[in-house]
This record gives sequence, structure tokens and C-alpha cells, in this order.
Amino acid sequence: MTGTWINAGLILLGSLAGVLVGPRLPENMKKALMTGMGICILVIGIQDALESENIILVLASVVLGGILGSLTGIERRLQGLGDRLQARLKGKGAFGEGVVNASLIFCVGAMAVTGSLQDGLKGDPSTLIAKGVIDGVMSVVLAGTMGPGVALSALAVLIYQGSISLLAGTLQGLLTARTVAEMTAVGGVLIIGIGLNQLCAFGDRRVPVGDLLPAVFCPLLLTLVM
Repeated sequence: MTGTWINAGLILLGSLAGVLVGPRLPENMKKALMTGMGICILVIGIQDALESENIILVLASVVLGGILGSLTGIERRLQGLGDRLQARLKGKGAFGEGVVNASLIFCVGAMAVTGSLQDGLKGDPSTLIAKGVIDGVMSVVLAGTMGPGVALSALAVLIYQGSISLLAGTLQGLLTARTVAEMTAVGGVLIIGIGLNQLCAFGDRRVPVGDLLPAVFCPLLLTLVM
């Protein structure tokens, strides 16, 4: 799990830097950064979504994941947790939104899965270290515009990537190249939703990304039957 610990540590350092620098930035610069990040996140989402070889599987995963997420109220629960943490820390900004958005951006993608498998099976953390540098730079901008909630995404990275590394031998058979590609594609669809929210494309209406989170794991089952 060496790579995962380094990855999480770089996210924490980047988030700390972003929180320290963010309040000192002029409002017009914050707006420009938010817009720029929104566009970049859209590009990342589109790039990941195009990994799919079966768009029907992606559609089915998003529908199934949305149903599961809505029934369990993931978005509401995550937002509530974020609000409680924000109240205790007396923070400002969309704390819960920062946790969800950053966690999804940092956890979704082939680098997270393949890097964790490499680390767990071969003890090679190089891919996750490279990912950590990228995540660290991105967390500076995210924390600077969305607040300290971004730092908690390091915990999500620890749990997600750490679990894959620890269970590498078992998961290697399930996480085939096709499954990883479809999980990446479904995650890309959700990241597009984050990009749209970042750009405020819907005004007061927002994409309930939290309720769609189960969709990322649906390809594990659906690739067996489709």
C-alpha cells in the first residue's frame, strides 16, 4: 500500500496549500479558476467515458446505480455529513460537495485500479506515485475554490485504492481489462456531471452525482452478463 499512502499524502498537502492560498485569491481569479477547472473536469470525464466498448453497459450501469443511490439517499447523506463537518470546523463553502467531487475525480480511472493492483501484486508503487503528483496539483486548485472538504478525499483514496491493493490477488481475476475500461467509462460519465456542476450549467439545479456513485461498481456485475 506504499503508493496509496503517498497518493493520499500528496492530496492532503495539495489541499492544505489550496486552503491557505484560496482565501487570498481575488474573486475574479477564483471565478476564472472555477470555470477553468470545470472545463478541464469535463475533458477528463469525456476522455474516460470514451474508454467504453459497450455504451449499453454504461447506460445500464448509470440507471442501476442511480436507482440504488436514490433509494439509499447517498447524495443526501453525504451532504448532511459534509454540513455537520463544516459546522464543527466552522468552514466556508460547499464542504460536502468538495468531498464528493474530489473523491470521485481522484478514485475513478484506470490509474487508480491498475496502479493499486501493481502495488499489491508486485510491490511497485510507481504508477500511484505518478497519480499522486497529478492529484496533488489538482487538489491545490480544488481546495482553493471548494474549501477544506477536498482534503477528506484522501480518506476515500486510502479506502478505495488500499482495498484493491490488499485484495489484489482476489480481484485480479474480476478486474479484467474490459471491466476496468467500463468502470472508467461509467466514472467518466459521473465526472462530466461534476464538470457541469462546476460550470453552474444548471443554475440552481445540480446533477446529483452522489446518488450515481454506485454506478461505478455496476460493471463488475454487468460485464459478466452483457
